[in-house]
Amino acid sequence: MKRSDVETLFATFAQANPHPQTELEYTTPFELLVAVLLSAQATDVGVNKATRKLFPVANTPAQILALGQEGLESFIQTIGLYRSKAKHLLQTCQMLLDLHHGEVPASREALEALPGVGRKTANVVLNVAFGHPTMAVDTHIFRVSNRLGLAKGKTPLAVELGLLKAIPEPYKVHAHHWLILHGRYVCKARKPQCPECAVSTVCAYKPKTEN
Repeated sequence: MKRSDVETLFATFAQANPHPQTELEYTTPFELLVAVLLSAQATDVGVNKATRKLFPVANTPAQILALGQEGLESFIQTIGLYRSKAKHLLQTCQMLLDLHHGEVPASREALEALPGVGRKTANVVLNVAFGHPTMAVDTHIFRVSNRLGLAKGKTPLAVELGLLKAIPEPYKVHAHHWLILHGRYVCKARKPQCPECAVSTVCAYKPKTEN
C-alpha cells in the first residue's frame, strides 16, 4: 500500500472513531490482563459475561487466588478452555504477588513471563493499559492487514512487524483497535461488506472491490 493510501486509511478510521476502545470490559490493568487471558479462542461478549460475575467478587491477584481452582472455574466455565485458563490465571496471580507487588508490569519481557501470556496478550495489555504503540495481531488484524495490502505476511509476527513499519506514528496507538473493529464489523472473514466500506478506495482486495 502506498504511503498516501496508508495516510488516507487511518485518517478515515480516525475521523469515524477518534477514540476507539477495546470491547473487553475492565477498570484496572489487572482486570484487563484477566480479560485478555480469558479471551483466547473466545469472544469478547462471552468473556464480558463471565467477568461481570467474577470481578465484583474477585478483581485482584490475592482475591483470585483465594477462589482456588474450582472456585475460579465456577465463574469462567462458560468460556472455552476454562480449566487451563483458570490454572494459568492462578499461576499468573501468584507471580504478580511474588515478583511485582501484585501490580501488572508494563514491560513485554515481564508480561510474557507470566503463564498463559503470549506476545499477543502482552501487546494488548501494553497498548490498552499503558498506551504503548504495539500491534496485537489476532485473526481479524491478520486478515485485514493482508487484504488491504497494508502489511502482508504469512505469520502474525510478520504482519505485526509490517504494521509497525507501515503505520505513521500519530496513528499507532489506536491502530490496533481500528483494525480489529474494521475486521469484526466490516471486513468480515466470509462476507466482507465492501459496498459499505469507507476505505474500499485504498483497499487491495480486488476480488471483492471490483465490479
